[in-house]
Amino acid sequence: MISRLRIRKSRWTARSIATGELQRKQPGGFTIIELMTVVSIVGILATLAVPSYQAAVLRARETALRHDLFTIRDLLDQHRADQGKYPSSLEALKSAGYLRQIPADPFTSSAATWQEIAEPSVGAVEGGIVDVYSGSDRIGTNGVPYNQW
Repeated sequence: MISRLRIRKSRWTARSIATGELQRKQPGGFTIIELMTVVSIVGILATLAVPSYQAAVLRARETALRHDLFTIRDLLDQHRADQGKYPSSLEALKSAGYLRQIPADPFTSSAATWQEIAEPSVGAVEGGIVDVYSGSDRIGTNGVPYNQW
């Protein structure tokens, strides 16, 4: 007579246990090889993404610098048209109501580093500022230093 092998479910492991044999449950975690593979892939993606991010930040700062220079130069010309002379400083341009606040130079992160170009004084009349440029000594992506824009 052939005996039948009885199979029953265990309450504890929810696995089939053959009579006389205990089946081992496979571990449910990740292996070290799997973890190392994932970390390697993430590292490769990060090394590809960081330079693109840095280039995007640089382009954004250059765009902000162009905008700030255009705005300040336009306001200097408006002051000249309204008052008949250029303002004596950026602070005077602000106090006259042309600017709410002096923008920070995107490359130096300070409003105090703008370099001002004054018009020549004529006799007893002191000249005002006719142009501004960045106080940064870095070179732009177009090869021109920011302080020459």
